[in-house]
Amino acid sequence: MPSSGGVFEVTVDGNLVFSKKALRRQAQPGEIIALIKSPR
Repeated sequence: MPSSGGVFEVTVDGNLVFSKKALRRQAQPGEIIALIKSPR
């Protein structure tokens, strides 16, 4: 879905796991869930 530049960041227990701003792209389907489930 096209966006107009909003910031989308996901944190888990205070740790940043995904940042649309840093990566300059939208998350792929399932990407956020995989990042949350992966060991840190």
